[in-house]
Amino acid sequence: MAARMTQLTALVAVLALIVGVAGQGWAQSLTTTQKGLLGGGLLGAGTGAIVGAAVHHPISGALIGGGVGAVAGGVVGHELQTRDEAQYRLRSEVSAQQREIEHQRREIKELQQEQSTE
Repeated sequence: MAARMTQLTALVAVLALIVGVAGQGWAQSLTTTQKGLLGGGLLGAGTGAIVGAAVHHPISGALIGGGVGAVAGGVVGHELQTRDEAQYRLRSEVSAQQREIEHQRREIKELQQEQSTE
C-alpha cells in the first residue's frame, strides 16, 4: 500500500512538472481565471489521489479532488482577475487625470507668461 501511494504521488508530481514546463508557452495566453482553474485542478487531483490512495480509491480521489480544486481555483482566479482588471482601469484613469493636470499646468503657465508681458 505504501509503495503504491509513493508511486501515485511520484506520478502526480511528474505530471504536474510536465504540465508546468510544457505549459510555459501557452500559459502566457491564459487568463488569471483559467490559470486558477488549471492550477486548482492539478493541485486538487494530486491531493485527492494521495487521500484516495489511503482509502484504496486513488482514481476516485483524484477525480473528486480535481473537480473540487478546479472549482476553487477558478473562483480564486476569477476574483484575482477581477481585482487586476479594476486596478488596471484605476491606473488608466489616474494616468489620464495626470495628463490633464499637466496640460492645465502648461496652460496656466502660458497665461501667466502672457499676463506678465502685457
